[in-house]
Amino acid sequence: MIRLGNNALKAKDFLSTVTTKQKNDALLEIAKGLRENCETIIQENKIDIENAKKDGLPDGLVDRLMLDEGRINAIAHSVEQVAELPDPCGEILSEYIKENGLKITKVSVPIGVIGIIYEARPNVTADAAVLCLKSSNAVILRGGKEAINSNMAIAGVMRAALKKCGFDENCIQLVTDISRESANEMMKMKGYLDCLIPRGGKGLIRSVVENSTVPVIETGSGNCHIFVDEGADIDMAAKIIFNAKTQRIGVCNACESLVIHSGIIDKALPAIKALLDTKNVEMRGDERAMLAAQGVLPASDEDFAEEYLDYIISIKTVDNLDEAIKHINRYSTKHSEAIITENEENARQFLARVDSAAVYVNASTRFTDGGEFGLGAEIGISTQKLHARGPMGLRELTTTKYLIYGNGQVR
Repeated sequence: MIRLGNNALKAKDFLSTVTTKQKNDALLEIAKGLRENCETIIQENKIDIENAKKDGLPDGLVDRLMLDEGRINAIAHSVEQVAELPDPCGEILSEYIKENGLKITKVSVPIGVIGIIYEARPNVTADAAVLCLKSSNAVILRGGKEAINSNMAIAGVMRAALKKCGFDENCIQLVTDISRESANEMMKMKGYLDCLIPRGGKGLIRSVVENSTVPVIETGSGNCHIFVDEGADIDMAAKIIFNAKTQRIGVCNACESLVIHSGIIDKALPAIKALLDTKNVEMRGDERAMLAAQGVLPASDEDFAEEYLDYIISIKTVDNLDEAIKHINRYSTKHSEAIITENEENARQFLARVDSAAVYVNASTRFTDGGEFGLGAEIGISTQKLHARGPMGLRELTTTKYLIYGNGQVR
């Protein structure tokens, strides 16, 4: 790990000298390499998928892990999108001259060396690496054991592309030791890493936050809520909830919790359940939900706090907007929440009072994503409030520096 850290420090220095065009050329070469090596990556991914199924990994996590030609093309396309985005480094944020003649300029600069610990999502290997590259940060990637073969294949393609473009290939490094010790060592690499970003389940994030001596940007798990207000369009609500729950179950922006107004539940919940039944979604609700729709199972307090990553959803009945907001703020992981309503004042109140990184009116929570937000890709979705919040793109991977010009001033 120390060797990787020293390599990253040298690569960080190299990146301080490269131009935007050089970075973009390298990104396009990476995209080209991913497409040209698609079949090799898929073959390595098949090994990971086979091992995951043998180990009994849940279906939602197997889906996260799986790569096919379409997904690899999507990754390559996102790399190309990042190349098209403005370079976030060197932007003048403010500039002024003091009474004593000092000219003070505030500019955006790279964070430096970024470490990322993540689980069974090989697309993160590419997304995180290219965002760091475009923002002139060196990166050390440490994926989970479930995706090690996929990650090594993707990282190999990217490092070869860097070398072909005359870059220090250690701008992108992958930890191939998948033991718990390597993750623990990475959390203690103060002096080498400028920040550490965990991306995965609650257990991983908690471990990094509690044990790291390196500053952490916390990306959260997603217990995402959708509140069906009394005046909601029932057909719209059913379609949005169906999309948010079932389009992909193993992602952090999937809806896990349904909150529904008692004044509409008898009409709305059967319609919602009819759609969810087509995907065999298990519904766990309170007493009023169980009475409103046949087949709803009883929910516990633990259900209201759970990120299922499965075909399961909890249901809480409320009598008013205040009760809905109180329930959501209590059980939310501060990721993404939505209200389905025709009442503009209720929508305004929901947007203002729900304390999450992304809050929607009449739209699916599945849109909380760097690509969907126009960021090209994302390095994670931050649920904290300092430095970055929500989908993290290029700008969130920079910090600031003051440049001061004088002509002999002393204090």
